[in-house]
Amino acid sequence: MSEIERMKEKTKERGTMDSYETAVNQRKEFSDRQMKGKIVVRAADREWELSRQGLIKFYLLHGLYKDNVLQDWDVFVHNIKKSSGRHRHQGGIVLYVIEGKGATEVDGEVIEWEAGDLVLLPVKAGGVEHKHFNSDPNKECRWIAFIYNPLFDHVASELTQIEVSQKFLGEFGSRDDFVLDKIKNKSGSKFFEERYKGMEEPAAAAVFACS
Repeated sequence: MSEIERMKEKTKERGTMDSYETAVNQRKEFSDRQMKGKIVVRAADREWELSRQGLIKFYLLHGLYKDNVLQDWDVFVHNIKKSSGRHRHQGGIVLYVIEGKGATEVDGEVIEWEAGDLVLLPVKAGGVEHKHFNSDPNKECRWIAFIYNPLFDHVASELTQIEVSQKFLGEFGSRDDFVLDKIKNKSGSKFFEERYKGMEEPAAAAVFACS
């Protein structure tokens, strides 16, 4: 049997198109999205979500929102009520302060900022550990983050949660309450139900493990 015939037989056995045709179709989908995808993402099209890092609204998130023209960026607004959680990654992120005054603790150094400022988290070996604060919890404090994913990937950035947002803990209760039958927050419940589907009672330690 010739090499071409063997390839045909393998293709029939798989019942799927070959890798080259997959690549062609993926490139066509990309081109179509660039021509027809959304170029304006409305605030009303996205929802606020309470996460371990705090209250966040993602406008762009690669792998989740596939209908917009740009797929290489993650863009989100963080509404800091009092303080965020604390996490670590390799940096390379731009934060533009939209509203309010606050500060960011970067590797133990506290840097203050206010509306109109641009905060740059550097690319750093070993990662940048940081947490954000609202200087006046009675007023709104928000910034918007821009992450270029090819850079994030090329520096092999981690995303490790070190400390959980107090607002998140306030919604869910104590660490001992982190079991499926005690979850209080509906938006949070979706996170836990999907992540721990099929598990009866995930241990509290597992919830806080690195993603």
